Amino acid sequence: MKPSRAVLLLLLVVPSVLSAMPQGNPLALCTRSATLLACQDGKGSYYSVRTEGSTFYLRGYDYESRRLWAQTNSRYGTLTFYTGLASDGEAWVGYSRRIGWTTLNRVSSSSGQRFNLHCSLLGGCR
Repeated sequence: MKPSRAVLLLLLVVPSVLSAMPQGNPLALCTRSATLLACQDGKGSYYSVRTEGSTFYLRGYDYESRRLWAQTNSRYGTLTFYTGLASDGEAWVGYSRRIGWTTLNRVSSSSGQRFNLHCSLLGGCR
């Protein structure tokens, strides 16, 4: 089973985008406090991100797959390690490593899927 689009998005953006959320985004309506970001889109999916120091706690619901999920990200310098669990029993682990404007991501899931995702500010993700 593939990770949902919301999970992939959070894996990539949470460590760096909390301070750069665009205003007026038609895809999701978000509310933010000092330590919590909560968003819901027009389809019924939602997620929240809570921070405690260098640790991020993510929770959400993906409308398309009907799955609840939770993920914990812990940052150590340029490395971020994460583990997650979905309501259907799927679990995943991975890490992200920032090198300048590039982020290298590796993820493995209990469903047997593994993938690498390289994202750069200028070239996007591949």
